[in-house]
Amino acid sequence: MTTIAIAQLKASTDKQKNLKKIENFVYQATKKGARLCAFPEFMMFYTPSGQSAKELASLAETINGEFVSSVAEYARQNSIQIVGTFYEKSQKPNRVYDTSFIVNEQGKVISKYRKIHLFDALGFKESKKLLPGSKIVKPTTTTLGKTGMMICYDLRFPEISRTLALLGTEFIVVPSAWVKGEMKEDHWITINKTRAIENGCYLIAPDQVGNIYCGRSLVVDPYGKILLDMKKREGIGIVKVSAARVKQVRNNLPLLKNRRTDIYTNF
Repeated sequence: MTTIAIAQLKASTDKQKNLKKIENFVYQATKKGARLCAFPEFMMFYTPSGQSAKELASLAETINGEFVSSVAEYARQNSIQIVGTFYEKSQKPNRVYDTSFIVNEQGKVISKYRKIHLFDALGFKESKKLLPGSKIVKPTTTTLGKTGMMICYDLRFPEISRTLALLGTEFIVVPSAWVKGEMKEDHWITINKTRAIENGCYLIAPDQVGNIYCGRSLVVDPYGKILLDMKKREGIGIVKVSAARVKQVRNNLPLLKNRRTDIYTNF
């Protein structure tokens, strides 16, 4: 069993304030014995609706910028792996990527993923400020096992999690900023459980809380059991996970092996 930490965060509009909070959460996670700490989407800063695309782009950074470098240093200082997110500069004027990354215990970035599905739904239009990523990133070996990444709205599209599972992913980490609204918490819990069950893998879903977001950060095991639900509490949640549990569930409920790809091919 491996101990992990989930950080449920209420992000400020101030990048430096958020970095101080992140540093404290990483320290807490380490003291509780966690080998990996996962943070939510938009941990870099909260973006109010009135912030223009130009303003957002001016605050974005590269993977080698101050924000990711600071998070990487926290990982190195505490000998812990971190899954985080940031607004990444792009080549297109006034557009940025919503990007997640994994840092190892030595403070090295070992994987990076740009959110593929932008939240252009339910009155929101992320594509006015963001660019979509163009590829599913293969799972990376972390202290947990084979770890794949998605971000928030990606959860609503089963193709991406299934692709990750077929690539051998045992743990899917989904940094999120799930917006409040009618039935939104029900959707959140149902979709996280479904993605875990149908792929026989863990879903690790740290979420933003406060501002316009619903909280309820989750860890779901491969059989659909909720191991952690942080409700509306800002802070760190601790849970134990195991790659052996993934193997056990996939042996007993071999959904990936039982697929009839001879019938439902790509049309």
